[in-house]
Amino acid sequence: MMQSLAHVTLVVRDYDEAIAYFSRKLGFVVVEDRALDGGKRFVRVAPPGSDRGASLLLARAATPEQESRVGNQTGGRVFLFLHTEDFDRDHALMAARGVDFVESPREEGYGKVVVFRDLYGNRWDLVEPRP
Repeated sequence: MMQSLAHVTLVVRDYDEAIAYFSRKLGFVVVEDRALDGGKRFVRVAPPGSDRGASLLLARAATPEQESRVGNQTGGRVFLFLHTEDFDRDHALMAARGVDFVESPREEGYGKVVVFRDLYGNRWDLVEPRP
């Protein structure tokens, strides 16, 4: 049996501001943006070249409880891990685009890593894994 993770939901305040951030700052591709009933949309974004990997499902907060989770879906822990084959290239591109890095890049046993925050404050790791 084969299974794979398809989507991870990221609760956002606004579809268009989230699409703009992920496409302009991180270079993600809009995989799908489809209108649903009630003003909702089915919006998926993914890193370029990740045809078979999981995508982010951007879900606009619809209740006060959901709104309270925007930017803090994991209680301040790193939430998502963005792997790259060229850390220095991607770190420089993201820094030039204004991505909010919370530390300097560092070497770990598993590879080169740096933590950044997305437009809502969720913490991410940019990682170039060791071969």
